[in-house]
Amino acid sequence: MSIKAIASTKVVIDHEIIPATILYSTETGKIVEIFKYDRISCLGDSKLVAYDVCDCIDVSPNIILPGLVDSHVHLNDPGRAEWEGFESGTKSAISGGVTTVIDMPLNATPPTTNLKNLNTKIVASKGNIWCDVGLWGGLVPDNLQDLVPMVKQGVRGFKGFLCHSGIDEYKNIDENYIRTAIELLKPFNTKMLFHAEMVSQDHLEKELLDDMRKYDTFLKSRPDEFETNGIKLIIDCLTGVTNTHPKFGAHIVHLASDKPLPLIVDAQIKNLPLTVETCFHYLTLNSEDIPDSCTQYKCCPPIRSNENRLSLWKALRQGVITSVVSDHSPCIPELKSLNSGDFLNAWGGISSVGLNLPLLWTSGSKLDKPISIIDVVKWCCENTAKHAGINHIKGYINVGHDADFAIFDPNQSYTFEDEKSHFKNKLTPYNKMELRGNVKSTILRGKTVFSNGIFEVTSAPGKLLLAV
Repeated sequence: MSIKAIASTKVVIDHEIIPATILYSTETGKIVEIFKYDRISCLGDSKLVAYDVCDCIDVSPNIILPGLVDSHVHLNDPGRAEWEGFESGTKSAISGGVTTVIDMPLNATPPTTNLKNLNTKIVASKGNIWCDVGLWGGLVPDNLQDLVPMVKQGVRGFKGFLCHSGIDEYKNIDENYIRTAIELLKPFNTKMLFHAEMVSQDHLEKELLDDMRKYDTFLKSRPDEFETNGIKLIIDCLTGVTNTHPKFGAHIVHLASDKPLPLIVDAQIKNLPLTVETCFHYLTLNSEDIPDSCTQYKCCPPIRSNENRLSLWKALRQGVITSVVSDHSPCIPELKSLNSGDFLNAWGGISSVGLNLPLLWTSGSKLDKPISIIDVVKWCCENTAKHAGINHIKGYINVGHDADFAIFDPNQSYTFEDEKSHFKNKLTPYNKMELRGNVKSTILRGKTVFSNGIFEVTSAPGKLLLAV
């Protein structure tokens, strides 16, 4: 068995940043030993000789942290690979230290809502994934009978919408469906994810009278109450549910508004199985700085005020919000209505997978009390891995876990440019933004895939995480 070692003065292990040396097998892709508080850079050291280590690198003063797990990514493959695809999306992820993504069941065609469609997705992924990929299934009105079979095939959980998804073939669900699905799924180690906006069509039509190029018009068209009402419904559906699997739970995706936070806190005090995520764009951007007609900023729910942004940060630090994800949701530029600047009719989605670390680090470093890299690991590695049910192999630097590492320089600053990204469609709200923190290299299951701006392997090394 070929054993390699990687060391640094700064390694994130057990919620500490310590000197350490990690040994891993290039054959199994697993961590086999960790020497805490001991940075070893000499192959002749007796500890390395005992394991017949063939190679050792010291990446000091850079930080070694677990490969990130982004549990909310739309790769759109198959069917809409021109928006993004397995190859370009996972290359973007691995270039930013993200070693695992969990792909959403839409906006692929067909959506991942039954076993037949799941198999279509699996075939499309073969030979095309550069990081490891797990799959979410879908909650749509006509697939209750498909949920349990999909759990048994290894989907990590299921996502449903309480409003129109933006994709006609992926319809929203109602309260009766949710309650029935809970009863079907509660015996399993699985999650039910909800886009928890309950949209009033009357409200939308009223706002069409305003200038659709103004960001404020779009913001008014998706008020906070949409999220509050949706989250209240999910909590009501969870209340009184008994005899659940210890790891079954509901999850609110991409929380954008701080108004539902009291409801969430109350639910968590009552020990309801509810977790919540927010996104890098909600923690980084604010509505006051979004120019009119700049539809690259549009996402649903919308980016809100700076005061709201700081409230989300507070809830994250208090543990009310449990994780941070990209909700990477690209499209072709034409669907962004760039020429007209029409916010109401533009596609709602932001590209950011792979920008996870620098976006969070840049924004978090500007807070009155700056965040630490330990916080980042908790929100973007550990809790996202737990959410996806893969924390026994991902999200931690532990013996027996996959040898997935992001080598991070927290001090390097640079200007992000859309054109230099790995996205298929190079359009983000971050173009020309000054970012702090850069991923120097990414190791996936013991293999260096990306280093110093270059992909080090010629074929896609990722694998699907089914039935793990």
